[in-house]
Amino acid sequence: MRDILEKITQWAERGESVALATVIQTWGSSPRPVGADMAISGSGEITGSVSGGCVEGAVVEAALDVLESGHPRLLHFGVTDQTAWRVGLSCGGEIEVFVRPLAVENIQIWQEADKEGKAVATVTVIDGPPNLLGGEIVLPENEGAPAVGSLGPALAHQAWESAQYALADGRPKRIQLETHPIEFFINIELPPPTLIVVGGGHIAIPLFRQAKTLGYTTILVDPRRLFASQARFPHVDKCLPSWPEKAFSKININSSTAIATLTHDPKIDDPALEIALKSQAFYVGALGSRKTHKARQQRLLKAGLSTTQLERLHAPIGLNLGGRSPEEIALAIMAEIVQARNKRDE
Repeated sequence: MRDILEKITQWAERGESVALATVIQTWGSSPRPVGADMAISGSGEITGSVSGGCVEGAVVEAALDVLESGHPRLLHFGVTDQTAWRVGLSCGGEIEVFVRPLAVENIQIWQEADKEGKAVATVTVIDGPPNLLGGEIVLPENEGAPAVGSLGPALAHQAWESAQYALADGRPKRIQLETHPIEFFINIELPPPTLIVVGGGHIAIPLFRQAKTLGYTTILVDPRRLFASQARFPHVDKCLPSWPEKAFSKININSSTAIATLTHDPKIDDPALEIALKSQAFYVGALGSRKTHKARQQRLLKAGLSTTQLERLHAPIGLNLGGRSPEEIALAIMAEIVQARNKRDE
């Protein structure tokens, strides 16, 4: 949603109606993942994609019909359909796309969450009574009371509970309610990813370079001013030449944050790890050997961390690729971060 929000906002500001199409299910070789969005304006403009170009034409046609009729539609494309060759899914993939009119009031909620760096759950009724079909609530993470929206108080509360489950997992979900003949699709929009590196040593230079290539916001923390300088790291988004306790107080650590400690110095790494392992960061890693890590574990336990919190720590840091150069070690670290973000643990 974040990548199409600006265009949607422009359409809404000039008074155009907007339809939102979302991939809610895939089978086999699908070009775009579950949760991919495409928006279509009343004048036929599009932004985003649900198939990389394969079925866009058919989805636009359906979206314009949805805007005219006001009735949401569930579309299915696949090899068993007579349209399979025409829409480009003859390789074996199948997708379901749910198309509904976009509620303009949701745009502001998405905008505020984007500005605050919050994850967002969008809960949509994809199956149920006609008067509820397409009903939608947008819920930013850490919101207390659920918004009622178009669902009514009882369903809104169940939507909120379902959203918390999906936000904790970080993935889109289809949920069939036990108490009502209703199915929710919950789309999850995570904040843009951030990599915080504690320690501006030689490994940090290629690690930041790789992280920038993958679209991460990059932050360096190091109280040693010789290491934490903009001259040494000209492409890093932010250099904080402070001790971790002070530096981390200035950073929004959320569910899209990865933290890597690389100094080998317990006076710097340990305070950073104490904060990181209590945070919402999706990845926390520490450089050092297995022997070093055992000593680190004992220090962190004495500092008050629980064994559950320590289990979150990736150490020795990085996937075991066998590399020895700074560039290869950085690659191993970045690969483990990507793996953790995608939740594809071996």
